Amino acid sequence: MPENRREPKKLLLRLDPAVHEALAKWAADDLRSVNSQIEFALRLALKQVGREPRGE
Repeated sequence: MPENRREPKKLLLRLDPAVHEALAKWAADDLRSVNSQIEFALRLALKQVGREPRGE
């Protein structure tokens, strides 16, 4: 593995079933997995509040 590659963090996430269903539908519309859609939504939220990840 290259030295500059960062291993993704794993976490347990509990979601309200209605939130999961809405995310799953959004993910399907965007041709993404639910996991990728959650990361997309988090990045979007971080950008909106001026807290984008650094060093990417």
